[in-house]
Amino acid sequence: MRISDPRWLVGALALAGCSGGQEERQAAAQNGPAAEQKPGLTIQCALAGAQAFASDCTVEQSGAGGAVMLTVRHPDGGFRRLRVTHDGRGVDVADGAQPASVTMVGDRTIEIAIGGDRYRLPAAAGAQ
Repeated sequence: MRISDPRWLVGALALAGCSGGQEERQAAAQNGPAAEQKPGLTIQCALAGAQAFASDCTVEQSGAGGAVMLTVRHPDGGFRRLRVTHDGRGVDVADGAQPASVTMVGDRTIEIAIGGDRYRLPAAAGAQ
């Protein structure tokens, strides 16, 4: 399955992150400076072959134009770096030897599988 326009991922993450930052700032104000905060947009993930998804991972976007990178962070400190592609796949692994498999799992969600890890990211376009 191919993603029709890879720019949707960048826009979806930017839009999804707009409200999340405000909520995180409000929570920090209520909980004080000692409260632990996760950077980026919280996403669902199933790590190390887990069957169930949990909202335990975060994703951050960096770069612009043709070099947009995503960093998906695991709760244990591990992470994966993904590159937004312009060839219809949506994303690909930026480093590491395992390939990424991208599938649509709903009208507005894609699932990225790398090895035994799976991530669900917001989508704003359909598949071809």
